[in-house]
Amino acid sequence: MPHLVRNHEPKWWKEAVVYEIYVSSFKDSNNDGIGDIPGIISKLDYLRDLGVDVLWISPHYKSPQVDMGYDISDYQQIHEPYGSTQDIDTLTEQTHAHGIKIIFDLVINHTSDQHPWFQESRQSLNSPKRDWYIWRPARYDANGKRCPPTNWRSNFGGPTWTWDEQTQQYYFHIYAPEQPDLNWENPECRQAIYDSAIRFWLDKGIDGFRVDTVNRYSKNMDFRDVPVTDPKDETQLAFQNFTNGPRIHEFISEVRSVLADYDVFTVGELPNTPDEATVMRFISAREEQLDMVFNFDTVYLGQTPGDRFSLQTFTKADFKRELTRWQKVIQDTDAWTTVFLENHDQGRSVSRFASDDPAHRVQAAKMLSVVLGTMTGTLYLYQGQEIGMVNAPPSYPVEEYKCIRSVNHYNKIRKQTGDDPLAMSEALDALQKVARDHARVPMQWDDSANAGFCDANATPWMRVLDTYKDINVASQVGKKDSVLEFWKKMVRFRKQHKELFVYGRFHAIDEREDLLVFVKEAFDGKTSLTVANLSDQPQEWTLPESYSGLKLALSTCGTPENSRLSEFEGRVYVSETLL
Repeated sequence: MPHLVRNHEPKWWKEAVVYEIYVSSFKDSNNDGIGDIPGIISKLDYLRDLGVDVLWISPHYKSPQVDMGYDISDYQQIHEPYGSTQDIDTLTEQTHAHGIKIIFDLVINHTSDQHPWFQESRQSLNSPKRDWYIWRPARYDANGKRCPPTNWRSNFGGPTWTWDEQTQQYYFHIYAPEQPDLNWENPECRQAIYDSAIRFWLDKGIDGFRVDTVNRYSKNMDFRDVPVTDPKDETQLAFQNFTNGPRIHEFISEVRSVLADYDVFTVGELPNTPDEATVMRFISAREEQLDMVFNFDTVYLGQTPGDRFSLQTFTKADFKRELTRWQKVIQDTDAWTTVFLENHDQGRSVSRFASDDPAHRVQAAKMLSVVLGTMTGTLYLYQGQEIGMVNAPPSYPVEEYKCIRSVNHYNKIRKQTGDDPLAMSEALDALQKVARDHARVPMQWDDSANAGFCDANATPWMRVLDTYKDINVASQVGKKDSVLEFWKKMVRFRKQHKELFVYGRFHAIDEREDLLVFVKEAFDGKTSLTVANLSDQPQEWTLPESYSGLKLALSTCGTPENSRLSEFEGRVYVSETLL
């Protein structure tokens, strides 16, 4: 086989395994029912043993917690239940001492309405910071009724505008009313963002940022109504008017210049951007924008664009197409990509894309590990994914859903339908499938009360799932056939053969509905083949003749059969020289 040309320059952040921690739900150290920074510190040995190279910490900043910390009232202070500034400094030091790097969430599209900048902005029309946010006068209809400046719908439902009595104008917010958008058109505001939210933490030694909603800083500032596509609602989907706006790349280039003096990396959250050419401007190395982004093609499967809870069916073919799409796009370019199926905004991957049936859950979770672990790009894991945590069950009462997006959707359907029982049942079913809450329940450490997240006499801020008795870290550590030990094995295997699995060229070779089969080729000529049975039924399968020289290196089954794949089985074959 001819040797391939290396397209991607080796970088530590390309080869890293990144693990996201949702602070409030990871580990509670003081039994107030809320996870905290000392709790994370107490689990650094566990994370090192898992093979984690980078910790991504969800927003830990001072916040009223309307949107779980994505509403920041002070970029340089810590949300008090999480700990102190000293705790964060200790976490950074201890993480580095464990050979692990650390990145923070960078939330700079908006602030909390409690942030001093906004408090000053809303003082008067002549406030020095008035233009740091987006303010507009009211419109009036034919009957003299006051109306928002546009009919745009926010991402959390309702209008993107909130009336401010003090100054008699509306302010703009893509998310909750308590999350006013910063006005990136104002250069003084941008410089304050760079000093307060970026340089401050980089000077403390962190290693980069996950950049929240990175493509929404630039809006279409003419603020015109969008066509009515949902006659039942006063507001309309309008994300095309506040996503990938006219100055977005100018703004990101400016952020990049701030980062230039530090050895750090950025990964951007890039919602509502399915077009490849548009994405490439963000991730091409020569463009000098972001090092990589999260493309949501896979995790958005079954969701109507702009409406997470309007569900559609999707097939295994859809899953395979979207999961592998960015593997092909980057291989002849200078762009880089991410490999992930879970984060704090998504349902659990085993439940969504495989099976959380107790008869198949362990095999299904290990199969997804094989697929992700052998794909090209930077690998991201979310807390609990490594033990195969699953969604809350259909019996989970609606009162247990805490996410503002979940609550708003359920209340919207109740209002629209007059509390119609069928409509409410359908709304609850949608929550059970795709609510953000499923990722936010407490981490399941052991089978004691409250799953070891906090002591038995404490009350967790969010209900612990009943599955903790069967799915927890303690029951899987050292157990050969467990999901956790398989993930450890998979991570070691990936790092051992990083030229193949991190940097290798990707080629899908099987079109059967229930099978995902792909080949990886390294620039040094080594080859691997991954096969995954995506179904709960055995599948007849043999190694293709053209790859007969490859040898079985890893399987999710203890005794794999030559001509048949067990239900949800995953295997990796490699060049004999790698064994």
